[in-house]
Amino acid sequence: MRQSRPLNRRVPTRAAKRKFTIFTEGKNTEPDYFKAIRSELFGALVDIEIVGAVGAPMTIANKAATARRRARRSSFEEDDEVWAVFDRDEHPSVSEAIQRCEASKVGVAFYDPCFELWLILHHRDYDAPDDRHQVQAELAKILGDYDAKGSKTTDCKKLMPYVSDAEDRAEKQRVRREKEGDPPGRPFTTVFKLTRAMRAADEAYRASAAV
Repeated sequence: MRQSRPLNRRVPTRAAKRKFTIFTEGKNTEPDYFKAIRSELFGALVDIEIVGAVGAPMTIANKAATARRRARRSSFEEDDEVWAVFDRDEHPSVSEAIQRCEASKVGVAFYDPCFELWLILHHRDYDAPDDRHQVQAELAKILGDYDAKGSKTTDCKKLMPYVSDAEDRAEKQRVRREKEGDPPGRPFTTVFKLTRAMRAADEAYRASAAV
């Protein structure tokens, strides 16, 4: 005689897709990169919304904080992540913008001097304390389709196989800068924290789907 299944048996549930809302100051390079991330790596399992050309760091921080506050009000969105992506450049109130993000539980993907540093790290280390123009010129040597004096963008899809390499290089680069002084000088970036957060969300979804 077949035994009936207990009615209170726990049914495995799949983890919900986690949404990442990314506020950037760039209108070309950063949005193009994260669109490539969305389509090539995590698009099916991680929902990514890119809000580009938002403004200066404090403007980005305020908009991101508002988005995070709205997400926390909804039980369906409380686990979603909001990130602010910006550089130091000549912007005022960068430290205050970072503090605003941290207080609002907004992730910060920061780079000094510019986002192109992160793209270089997909291929090699970079430790010269150069300004943005020098970094962009160096990227143009590595990526033939990058126009440092024009659109300042590239086909970011070709970088996707090397994201984990960039993460490792960026983390080690950050450690080197911290050993040199506090606050750390250029060049360094924390974009690796954002891509790793996306990777963790992707892996959690895959693991729950396999149960």
